[in-house]
Amino acid sequence: MSTTDVAPQGTGGQLGRKRIVNDMSIQVATVNGSGSQSSNTVLLRAIFQMGVPISGKNLFPSNIAGLPTWYTIRANKDGYIGRKKEIDFLVAMNAETAQDDVMSLAPGASVLYDEPLALDKLRNDLVFYSVPYDKLVAAVCPEAKLRKLVKNMVYVGVVSQLLEIEMDEVEKAIRKQFAKKVKAANLNLAAVRAGFDYAKASLQKRGAFYIERMNETEGKIIIDGNSAAALGCMFAGCTVVTWYPITPSSSLVETMIEYMKEYRIGPDGKATFAIVQAEDELAAIGMVIGAGWAGARSMTATAGPGISLMSEFAGLAYYAEIPGVIWDIQRVGPSTGLPTRTSQGDILSTAFLSHGDTKHIMLIPCSVAECFSMASEAFNLAEQFQTLVFVMSDLDLGMNNWMSDPFEYPTAPIKRGKVLGKAELDKLGGFARYKDLDGDGVGYRTLPGTDHPAAAYFTRGSGHNDRSHYSERPDDYEDNMERLNRKFETSRSFVPRPEILKGANAKIGIIAYGTSHWGIIESRDQLRNEYAIETDYLRLRAYPFTREVQEFIEQHDRVYVVEQNRDAQMLSLLKLDVEPKLTTRLRSISHLDGLPLDARSVTDELSTREGK
Repeated sequence: MSTTDVAPQGTGGQLGRKRIVNDMSIQVATVNGSGSQSSNTVLLRAIFQMGVPISGKNLFPSNIAGLPTWYTIRANKDGYIGRKKEIDFLVAMNAETAQDDVMSLAPGASVLYDEPLALDKLRNDLVFYSVPYDKLVAAVCPEAKLRKLVKNMVYVGVVSQLLEIEMDEVEKAIRKQFAKKVKAANLNLAAVRAGFDYAKASLQKRGAFYIERMNETEGKIIIDGNSAAALGCMFAGCTVVTWYPITPSSSLVETMIEYMKEYRIGPDGKATFAIVQAEDELAAIGMVIGAGWAGARSMTATAGPGISLMSEFAGLAYYAEIPGVIWDIQRVGPSTGLPTRTSQGDILSTAFLSHGDTKHIMLIPCSVAECFSMASEAFNLAEQFQTLVFVMSDLDLGMNNWMSDPFEYPTAPIKRGKVLGKAELDKLGGFARYKDLDGDGVGYRTLPGTDHPAAAYFTRGSGHNDRSHYSERPDDYEDNMERLNRKFETSRSFVPRPEILKGANAKIGIIAYGTSHWGIIESRDQLRNEYAIETDYLRLRAYPFTREVQEFIEQHDRVYVVEQNRDAQMLSLLKLDVEPKLTTRLRSISHLDGLPLDARSVTDELSTREGK
């Protein structure tokens, strides 16, 4: 298996063509459990430290060690950090996939391979570099049991010499990677130098690709989306986290545990938070609802299978009107699906999660910065509208490395919504929990422990009237459901508004969301430069949709909705929401293979549909 389907275009490709600087995709093909994660991180960070915009994407197996894994580094001087469909420089370390990996490359690509694989016999339109890794690592690593791990650092040195990555930056990256393990750092640095020296002495540079120092990453950070989300939730004032481990969401809570232990321990040495690993996802969401009812800012993190299990409790929170936040780090389904591949396949089911007439607020981050900032927005909206808020991330965003500006320190106060305290109850004398006094559909609530005899009320998941009394009267039920819908409609004015990028009198619009954004940004430039197709672009950031979405569709003859699922799930939501006459303008572009969306696939599909 390979991670690209670019087929060879015959033989005799032009090798050693003009220099291609700071514009390449480097793919390292290894086996799971071989220790390549540290090597790949060092390589990525060294390029980043040279000022070149980068991103790193890990494609790993879902079961046991020893199976194929690929890590792809995208370096691009123009700041494109989405996945590139083509692989320019392949580091082939896995005998099982090496031939397929090589055969998938376009002519002119470079291949660095372990000498026994003899890959240079496969094609004559690629640049091949052979390295005796076992010989090189044996000379620097006396302990045989460590050689499998250290061996990967040899290719870091070879790649650095061939691409002209500065060794000072490689050493700096190694010292950071092994900050608390000086001996390990020295050993790995020796392996890198062995690879670098071998390449310098024995390999003739013939490939086209080079890394040169820039100044486009100064002040920026590298972080994964799950870590950014964990930070954001801590800063948002979350105090209760309940979870059941599931790929790809587990690292969000695992990281949050570390942050909370460091920053949320009181002066008395006791934790000011509770993080509980539940026995399953049902228990996890049940505890979130209980904590939310009690007044805590509570959350869980899960993936598609967990979302499915949480359906009934989601309906309870919606109908009883209890706040909580759920992070859905989406992966490929149905069922177990492809647990370590990315998708946007939970959009439609989550919008209406549970039985009956249920609608949920969803926030959709596209970047690690939004994973951080949308955490606060999610908790504020959950308490303002007394409901669950789902943050729809995905595996690509959550588990991969992204470059970002540092996050802005939150300065806005926490918004608790309509909460009545003792002073208000003294003045009012009482309240009706589910009565719409302000016309926005949102009732007033009290928190357990409020020191007032009128503070108590029943929280019901069964039929109730506006005073929270049990009722099966048809008018009470209808009034309650209409109020809940009114509340949902009110939220349109408070959820994050879309990002809109406009060109020059474009008749074609593109709508996308989440990590699809990075492919769309690049594809719009390709469409303009290669086909003279001008496009406008709207990036959805939340559901329900704000007024700008319908206005955008009205302004364009054709609107392509790009998403990473088979059934055009966001397109279905749009068709339910906009005026019926506008639905004929909407078209679907679907990306389905579990790999992050690449620009070229969008460009090829859209240009073909436009007759180019």
